[in-house]
Amino acid sequence: MKPRVEHLEEAFGIGERSPRLSWRLPPGADAQTAFRVRTTDGQDTGWLPGTDHVLVAWPFAALGPAQRVTWQVRVRTSLGESPWSPPCVLETGLLSPADWSARWIRPAEDSVAPAGQRPGHELRGEIVCAGPVGSARLYATAHGLYEAFVNGVRVGDQELTPGFTQYASRLQTQTYDVSALLRPGVNEITVLLTDGWFRGQVGLLRAADQWGAATAFLAQVHVDGRVAGGTGDGWTSRVSAVRAADLIEGQHADLAAGPGPWSPARLAPELGFDGLVGAVAPPVRRIEELRPVAITTLAPDRRVVDLGQNINGWVRLTGPAGAEVTLTHGEALGADGDVDMTHLAPALPFLPHPLSAGQVDRVTFASAGVFEPRHTTHGFRYVRITGLADFSADDVTGVVVHSDLTMTGWFSCDDERIERLHEAAVWSFRGNACDIPTDCPTRERAGWTGDWQVFVPAAAFLYDVAGFSTKWLRDLAADQWDTGVVANISPTPPAEGRHGPLGGWNGSAGWGDAAVIVPWEIYRAYGDVRLLAEQWDSMRAWLGFVERSAAAGAHPDPHLWDSGFHWGEWLVPGDVIGDMATYQARDFTDVATAYFYRSASLMAEIAAVLGHDPAPYAELAERVRAAWQAEFVAADGRIRPDTQANLVRALAFGLVPPEHTRAAADRLAALIRDAGTHLATGFLATADLLPVLAEHGHAALAYDLLAQDTEPSWMTMLDRGATTVWEWWDGVNADGVARDSLNHYSKGAVIGFLHRYTAGIRCLEAGYRRFRIAPIPGGGLTRASATHDSPYGRIRSSWEITDGVLRLTVEVPPGTSAEVVVLSATEDVGPGTHIFEHAY
Repeated sequence: MKPRVEHLEEAFGIGERSPRLSWRLPPGADAQTAFRVRTTDGQDTGWLPGTDHVLVAWPFAALGPAQRVTWQVRVRTSLGESPWSPPCVLETGLLSPADWSARWIRPAEDSVAPAGQRPGHELRGEIVCAGPVGSARLYATAHGLYEAFVNGVRVGDQELTPGFTQYASRLQTQTYDVSALLRPGVNEITVLLTDGWFRGQVGLLRAADQWGAATAFLAQVHVDGRVAGGTGDGWTSRVSAVRAADLIEGQHADLAAGPGPWSPARLAPELGFDGLVGAVAPPVRRIEELRPVAITTLAPDRRVVDLGQNINGWVRLTGPAGAEVTLTHGEALGADGDVDMTHLAPALPFLPHPLSAGQVDRVTFASAGVFEPRHTTHGFRYVRITGLADFSADDVTGVVVHSDLTMTGWFSCDDERIERLHEAAVWSFRGNACDIPTDCPTRERAGWTGDWQVFVPAAAFLYDVAGFSTKWLRDLAADQWDTGVVANISPTPPAEGRHGPLGGWNGSAGWGDAAVIVPWEIYRAYGDVRLLAEQWDSMRAWLGFVERSAAAGAHPDPHLWDSGFHWGEWLVPGDVIGDMATYQARDFTDVATAYFYRSASLMAEIAAVLGHDPAPYAELAERVRAAWQAEFVAADGRIRPDTQANLVRALAFGLVPPEHTRAAADRLAALIRDAGTHLATGFLATADLLPVLAEHGHAALAYDLLAQDTEPSWMTMLDRGATTVWEWWDGVNADGVARDSLNHYSKGAVIGFLHRYTAGIRCLEAGYRRFRIAPIPGGGLTRASATHDSPYGRIRSSWEITDGVLRLTVEVPPGTSAEVVVLSATEDVGPGTHIFEHAY
């Protein structure tokens, strides 16, 4: 029955006093009528009536700090009373400032080197255990990145802890089970502490010291329920063998020189415990390892390793004693076969100096051994290794690093190219799901709001991103200005915030609307009403900003949003951005007003879910739609601007008057055909392009676009060697020259078409409690299949065409129902496996 707590497979160190519980019904059950929860400490709800079994309210008294509970559930269904589920363990972390008796400490650091060149520090303390240890926990966090060791053994398998949050408001803590590492007597705790996001270079501007000029560490150890010690007096520090560690520049280790002498660590009494929070999302881990597919020799000590796949992570390298090795990581090769870094170096005219591409690790080996740079990550497929005269593929391992999300979605078909495109989009997401949803794992590594609002529906099909998104949305709300402006990226480094040189670029339509769209999509995918309630004030603030901005514009209709800066459709094929001052002057009123309507109409739906009055938002949405139609729909129904992106958005959002919908869809199709069956959409509209065509009678054209193999197209990316989705449609030109990022998932949102239309799985009721299976075959496919593990269980749609017969197999999980549409026939079905056959 797979019990879960909140959105976590491992509810360990959580910050919720009353966590919600979920479970799945036994195979063959139709619906739950009652449930019963018990704990191993004797609590028992008795039988409670209820049909809900996803995110059910905690039925007992609120939990305290460091409390461990083992619980089980049983249910009543049409099958009768189930047996007790397998035990599920949850454990809280430290929940309030009063739970901390340890004190913050800092390394003994008299001077600070330039950003990107700062050494890591080791911190050391002791914990004395009077006798045998039954249960022990280490609670820890840092300003910077940390790794902890007990008696020389690394604690846990989490990477890049404590993670990336808006540190001015929220700092995550981690809880580790160290029961097996502690022993009677004196125990040594050591920590490797580096800059990370807190003090290292971050974002587009590569600014350092964004949240402070000094790193710090906090830890507390509990043994058998009592505080056994923690950071404070008596701890020491020294410069480590890590001579530099920066998430963008890379990591440098001098293993031959060794660490420096120990000095007393410094107390940091100015640092408190407010803002410390427990985990709501899965941690970052080492997920997968790749072996090289090729090693090319450029010179006796200069080789290029090809992993065959663009990833986020690092290389683990085995080297001989005394070797001085440099590893340069990149996404593309130049004409000479060497790693090309030029396209990854940002060129910003307002900066006083050029920025490097970074992504360079260096190591000096003291003796034969292994180098693994766990205090940086890179976006790369290729790595140039210099300084080693000889090595083999067995000495090099690509380590894939990202948030340890549970995979929930799969797709296959009989077109190998489409399967490759799907895989490339999945890898793009994996490369950009490193504690936050980033735009790329190279140049910026920033949590751009527009990218995530576009891709989150596809992501939520592929992976369980509920906790991942919840964590990020809390940063989005923390970053929100008092005017309601939603920042372009979250967490926002202060240098890129309101008062930085890019402050005027915030508050864009399609990007700021993530404040409304992302919570809604998470609710749709997982049924999380509490998240909607938690983000409600943020949504209202954003919509309030949009209302005021529209009213302050030049147009006499206050519901037409024609003011402020907007990114617009962004990176439409063939568009020349030019300088940003010119771009800022462009008119994106059509885009902005469309998103004004989209957010207002969603707010009406969200208000209804939360029990608020939806009427004011519905009325506002209608006024905005009327303003959009008055400005952009002519009397004869023609829509301007006469672009693919505008027509896609208008049709997807429901802005087109019903009597003109067919003509608008036909005009969109004509524009595509007139362009040689090529798309002309950018960041915002691409995700909706194929679904809009399919919804309005142009499914064949949607498949033609998908299969297009001349530029611009998805297949062009694959034909030019892409294993992830590019930022620009011409990310690698016909001459093989790369530009900007080759790992941006936004245009990969097209795979949502494969899930929702090719396979036909579409959510009708939050959490997929009711869903539709309505596959639309096409593109010469003779079979396709998609599977999604919803909160209620596994959904599957699989079809094949043989001898003129379409055979569809549908799997409906217990506790749900489905509307199955096969060609022109519709049937409602309940749990179980169902097979349909129709002439095709």
